[in-house]
Amino acid sequence: MRQFKNSNHFIQKESIMKSKLIMLTFAISCAFAGNAMALTKEEYKAQKDRVEADYKGSREKCATLSANAKDICQTEAKGAEKVAKAELEAQYKPGPRHDRNLRDVKADTAYDIAKEKCDDMSGNAKDVCIKDAKATRTAAKAEAKVSGGNADANKGQSQ
Repeated sequence: MRQFKNSNHFIQKESIMKSKLIMLTFAISCAFAGNAMALTKEEYKAQKDRVEADYKGSREKCATLSANAKDICQTEAKGAEKVAKAELEAQYKPGPRHDRNLRDVKADTAYDIAKEKCDDMSGNAKDVCIKDAKATRTAAKAEAKVSGGNADANKGQSQ
């Protein structure tokens, strides 16, 4: 019974950590979405430093965990950093190339996190989990390609 309590505690800790990570990603997204104009070099550098500091803080929080929970936490922290940096780059140098890169980074990050979570499983369940993660990433990348193509076509029509 004691092992069940620890497992339940782990699930609570993991969900709290996920909600904090989601809130951080949302806050960063809102910060970038509010600015329609490109960032200055100084703003870019300051935001980049903040993203790196946030990543280090998130990674340090993972140190208290162990086993696959720690791996998942580190993957989520790294993924949040990659997404935030891609969003920052898209804000600093707006354009279809950076927009597509952002969508690709989001798809890859979601895949990496899902794949890491699959490590808790074994056998057929793990295989199915990994295939689902790959299928989701493939669909997201295809959507990114279509969205990017539509943006390019719309840009060409407006000129």
